[in-house]
Amino acid sequence: MQATLWLLVLAAGFGLTIQVGLNAALRTAFQSAGAAAFANFTVGILALMAFLLVMRTPVPSREAIAGVPWWAWFGGLLGAFYVATVTVAGPKLGATLLLAITVFGQLAAALIVDQNGWLGFPQQPVTLARVAGCALLLGGVWLVSRG
Repeated sequence: MQATLWLLVLAAGFGLTIQVGLNAALRTAFQSAGAAAFANFTVGILALMAFLLVMRTPVPSREAIAGVPWWAWFGGLLGAFYVATVTVAGPKLGATLLLAITVFGQLAAALIVDQNGWLGFPQQPVTLARVAGCALLLGGVWLVSRG
């Protein structure tokens, strides 16, 4: 099971790089980062609707929807911010630097989230090894930016 999760996450990360290029092509064709991001989310919504239908996922009840913490709804906003940002920045930074900076930002945020046990993640203290890993990744970002 653990290996399957690693492979799925690896594939998702691989897909993020490809997505940036696809969105850049949409941006060029539409001459608008906003329109490109909108097209991305429209296709994504259709794909998710098909997935839900195939999986026969029941519609959440009103009680379930009402029980969602207010802050959980911002995930879509953050997703839109990410897609719009990388659609603009990707062609200027290149895929390698863009994703290196993105991964560093993710890791830095993850350290804070884990330290505090926020958003339903188990609390895991910041250790010297984790900080060193983050610092090494930052060094990698610097190296990538030099090349």
